[in-house]
Amino acid sequence: MKHILMLALLAAPLASVASAQDMSLGNRWGTLSADVGLGVSYGPKYPGAEDHEASPWLILRNASFGEPGKGNLDGFSILPVFGLVGERNEDDDAALAGMGDISRAYELGGQLSYGQGPVNGYLRARQGFGGHHGVTGELGVRYRSEVNDKLTMWSSLEMTYGDSEYVETYFGVTPDQSASSGNAAYSPGGGFTKAAAKLSARYSLNDKTALLGEIEYGRLVGDAADSPLVQDKEQPSVRLGIVRNFSFGF
Repeated sequence: MKHILMLALLAAPLASVASAQDMSLGNRWGTLSADVGLGVSYGPKYPGAEDHEASPWLILRNASFGEPGKGNLDGFSILPVFGLVGERNEDDDAALAGMGDISRAYELGGQLSYGQGPVNGYLRARQGFGGHHGVTGELGVRYRSEVNDKLTMWSSLEMTYGDSEYVETYFGVTPDQSASSGNAAYSPGGGFTKAAAKLSARYSLNDKTALLGEIEYGRLVGDAADSPLVQDKEQPSVRLGIVRNFSFGF
């Protein structure tokens, strides 16, 4: 996690072409806008951890060819997406002793979404490189509420999934790892790994700058939840940051 802030600073100029969550080529042409910024995230040290820690939050979201800061389009849209998964070191937690290290992973993929008014449904899929070489993504729906001319809120329900290679990387225990760590050998299959409910808010300070916050309650499910590495199935997190809206004309 120590290099994420540096990556965020390097990635910010690329905001016009990619987004960790919502960057869109869209189904309309005009002005492309996106929120780009930095913040702090407080959540589990690694998937399944009981202890929590603060880490930098790279913010690239609410991109659209529509109204700045909204991020929803009516009808279908196809979006390129990327993800970044921090490294997991065996000295991060006593429960990981003997498990070896997992390097940082980079994920590239796409999103298919459908919006109708304030409701937006989406399906994301990303291929991993580096720390894992599996496929992961999310299936979800969210509802946008315009509280006033400055405050916009989103409530979301989301399921995270991964193929067997992805789940094995973060939740599996090989025979060699079992011998060195004392954990029982475990070979999980692919499927849904986490169910989450989210509440996000964007408060405009002016036409270009806004505060962004997010509260997430997640719970591990399926084979991931049954891993001997999981100390706590409950995986809550809180994020707070500041963003600048950038617009690009086409």
